Amino acid sequence: MANKVLVETSARHIHVSREHLDILFGEGYELTIKKMLSQPGQYACAERVDVVGPKKTLAGVSILGPVRPETQVELSLTDARSIGVVAPVRESGQIKGSGACKIVGPKGEIEIAEGVIVAKRHIHMTTADAAEFGLVDKQVVSVKVDSEGRSLVFGDVVVRVNDTYALAMHIDTDESNAAGMAPGTMGEVIK
Repeated sequence: MANKVLVETSARHIHVSREHLDILFGEGYELTIKKMLSQPGQYACAERVDVVGPKKTLAGVSILGPVRPETQVELSLTDARSIGVVAPVRESGQIKGSGACKIVGPKGEIEIAEGVIVAKRHIHMTTADAAEFGLVDKQVVSVKVDSEGRSLVFGDVVVRVNDTYALAMHIDTDESNAAGMAPGTMGEVIK
């Protein structure tokens, strides 16, 4: 399937640092794997937290593991606006100057001055995948998604190449709904 990639919906979630996990759930707490995700070593956890903005609270937001060096909240633009947080569109990990919120867990709460983003749509691929597609790391492409009555082309898709990845494109729930996506949707990469 030349130039085809599985398009997955990445719903709102949070990545936590070790320090913040201890505050939210208690000293030395370990995350509970609920479900393995498509990216090797990544998993959805049983644990959930509340993300609090100036206008509203998003209750029961999933934590994805394993722990990360910095806490990061990934929302859709609709989520961010609904809770009153200004969240820039960024690649994962690029949190400097991003949105602020409060995160509430069962044992404590934290205020983060930055770390709330809308994840930039992206494709994970290995170096072998990139060679097959004729792409390079950080290249920006478009991806055409066909669906019943809602087909569209996603622009500004960042290619992320690393041999620890599995081939998949990630978009948020706003984008998935705009395309009327169903599980197993494939997209065509357009250079």
